[in-house]
Amino acid sequence: MELLRYKQRVLYIDIDVHHGDGVEEAFYTTDRVMTVSFHKYGEYFPGTGELRDIGVGQGKYYSVNFPLRDGIDDRSYKDIFEPVIKAVMDYYRPEAIVLQCGSDSLSGDRLGCFNLSMRGHANCVNFVKGFDLPVLVLGGGGYTMRNVSRTWAYETGLLVGQHMPTEMPYNDYYEVRLLHTIFPVLSHYASIHMLTRYLQYYAPDYELDVRTSNMDNANSPDYLSKIKIQVIENLKRTTFAPSVQMTDVPRDPEGLDDEADAVLDDADEDDNKDARWSKRRWDKYVEKEGELSESEDEDENERNGVRRQPGKQRRRNMMNYQNLAGGLNGDEDMGSGAVSEKRGRSPERNGDDGVPRNGSARSSNGNLSAAPSEDEEGDEEEDEDEDVEMADDNPTTNGNAIHGSRPQEATPPDSPPPAASANPTANEIVNGMGNDAMDEGESELAKEEGVEERELEDGAAERTAETAERREGSS
Repeated sequence: MELLRYKQRVLYIDIDVHHGDGVEEAFYTTDRVMTVSFHKYGEYFPGTGELRDIGVGQGKYYSVNFPLRDGIDDRSYKDIFEPVIKAVMDYYRPEAIVLQCGSDSLSGDRLGCFNLSMRGHANCVNFVKGFDLPVLVLGGGGYTMRNVSRTWAYETGLLVGQHMPTEMPYNDYYEVRLLHTIFPVLSHYASIHMLTRYLQYYAPDYELDVRTSNMDNANSPDYLSKIKIQVIENLKRTTFAPSVQMTDVPRDPEGLDDEADAVLDDADEDDNKDARWSKRRWDKYVEKEGELSESEDEDENERNGVRRQPGKQRRRNMMNYQNLAGGLNGDEDMGSGAVSEKRGRSPERNGDDGVPRNGSARSSNGNLSAAPSEDEEGDEEEDEDEDVEMADDNPTTNGNAIHGSRPQEATPPDSPPPAASANPTANEIVNGMGNDAMDEGESELAKEEGVEERELEDGAAERTAETAERREGSS
């Protein structure tokens, strides 16, 4: 990621015995990083990295995997490594290379299953170095300690141009070697720690070399040839040297780490000693919703160019709901009107004599239906949603709405007629009366509704008076 700040394209090469799955996954969808991994595949950790894993989206064909089998030797590894890397250089043309030199692909590794010698492993480093590009060489796996120390020392010499002979130079354990070779009996009395350490790192041949074994090579030439051909064909499908729009990358790590951020905070405090809020402090301030009232921040918001967002409710010290019957906002007559409006009818709908007002009329079947007045006709569109809610709240009889009625429960045909209730509903009155007594029943219903409304008005007036008395007493 750091190299991508300065380079357009970066090549990652992994010669560890395990698949380089982490780096491949990180750049699986981009063409700015090409990952090339030579690894053991098939019932082996991590179980990924088959030939068909080539990337997706913009990164398609920019993930290269070369699956191998057990026992590959130096010659076979060279025959596949050099042609593939050469094709990558020709088609991709990276500006920097990251080479992961895992030593667990060496012969005799405790976890690995390849048969590479130290020089066969180092040939990969030497070949990549020959392209004269910036190379970042990393270590990796390696679980036989004496092989890891030898190989990385030899490859470090290749990178710096220093030839490393196979003979070990003189060291503190040279006398221990003589004792162990010439006087085996006396070696028992030597330092056990020094002898064990010496034998661990340099035995059994005491040379800077890791040799191959007689392990069978399960990678046939035909298998390696088919995989190599397919990999190169996939490389031909890539965009030739994909270009990337580059921008100037700031070299100063301003705000990128805690130390640089602290320096900027100190400089800001020195420049704004008498100011409670500087521009930098205000930019870093995060206000929690509902933490403070807006009155404390309005002046500072104005100075910093922060405006109140449209549609955002202002915070108050009291709840902003309305008490429909209390008259808290100075609307003395709000209680009765609000209750009547909530029920979906006007407080003057019915008079004391039970005669409907405001243009109410009876329908053909005797039910009440309100005709809109002149004032209501102009507000018909605005009250459309409210009428829908009223229609949902009011049950219907024969398709027409009756105010104040309740839905009837279904009665089986063979069941006896229900007993008359103490407070008959509108439906019971309508269904129980004949045509001759229809007008009388409607008049009774209207009277009952008028009584209920008067009781509500009286209760609202009493509560309003009590509220006024409490206000006078508190003042």
